Amino acid sequence: YEDMLQGERIYLRPFIQHDDQRLLQYELKNRLFFKPYVFTRNDQYYTLANIRKYIHTYETQWQNKESYRYGIFLNSSHQLIGTIALNDILWPLRCAYIGYALDEDHNKKGYMSEALKLMIHHAFFTLKLHRIEAGVMPSNVPSWQLLEKHGFEREGLMRKNVHINGQWEDHYHYALINPNDL
Repeated sequence: YEDMLQGERIYLRPFIQHDDQRLLQYELKNRLFFKPYVFTRNDQYYTLANIRKYIHTYETQWQNKESYRYGIFLNSSHQLIGTIALNDILWPLRCAYIGYALDEDHNKKGYMSEALKLMIHHAFFTLKLHRIEAGVMPSNVPSWQLLEKHGFEREGLMRKNVHINGQWEDHYHYALINPNDL
């Protein structure tokens, strides 16, 4: 895979249609774990047809340079354990939003830290982005601690920003500036 990003214990690679079954299984397995943190999803979200549509959308967005979504895979077994993406890229501003999720059984093992490091390097040194932004719920302490560990700074609070579990949730706004652009 030409767009693969290789780490020590994991690798990141774009989703392809062949990943449909494993992505659906990952989503189903983590449905309750992700529920407090992701946009409101209905049962239709968790179908193979819908996952195939999403993968097609990811491929189109990749080709249009609007978003780069990767699966996080273990080097040892090639198991899909998470997702990470640069979304909503604004090329005139050289800015993107980063989003990520990790399988419940693989939390607190350093995998997301490794994935985030790979993605930051790719964003700044390959894509030449100036700024990466992130939104994270105040209650999602491990997520905002991870961002801070990697140099992201909290810039404020976005009130009632994302619809999650039937209500609008506040999010901290974080940003990381490309050190080459300071």
